[in-house]
Amino acid sequence: MSRFLFVVIFSLLSMTAAAKSIVVLGDSISASYGIEVSQGWVTLLQQKLDEQTTGHLIHNESISGDTTSGGLARIDQALTLHKPQVVIIELGANDGLRGLPTTLIKNNLAELANRARQSGAKVLFLAMKIPPNYGQRYTTQFYSIYPQLAKELNAPYVPFIMEDVALSSELMQPDGLHPNAKGQPVIADKVWPQLLPLLK
Repeated sequence: MSRFLFVVIFSLLSMTAAAKSIVVLGDSISASYGIEVSQGWVTLLQQKLDEQTTGHLIHNESISGDTTSGGLARIDQALTLHKPQVVIIELGANDGLRGLPTTLIKNNLAELANRARQSGAKVLFLAMKIPPNYGQRYTTQFYSIYPQLAKELNAPYVPFIMEDVALSSELMQPDGLHPNAKGQPVIADKVWPQLLPLLK
């Protein structure tokens, strides 16, 4: 092997080792549903990280329609592959839209957090809300999952990440469920202040 080739390979390996990893485990809200991936809040968050030269690389493991059970089926592989410093969990809304028991949703989210922590990663929950299809009581119980988990697990969480987006037709897609490209920066700006302390 030539010295030049050795230096190139060594440099590439060093860059890979130096990169700090963040995993986003989410559903369509994080998977850029209905818009270009480059316009999604996860990509915009990466741009913020690049501007701060933190050396972090986000791996977006989000799938439209995913549930907390789906996340449990996938998280171990993501943890092994990316060895993240932080795992951002944005799941639960599709469970709620299906009317699944809130205790099941909460237990699944707790298990996701525990597996992430066991791998050495910090956890950040992104809270979601659902339409009142199943009545106000269920809707309230669903949203309370996130602050409860944050307190019980001593983990940070971002209150409803679409708080300033969901009720604005200018920021939402025609389906009324997913933010459009204009709404993505609002979400990124909401996540950023909670993520930054976890990177230090």
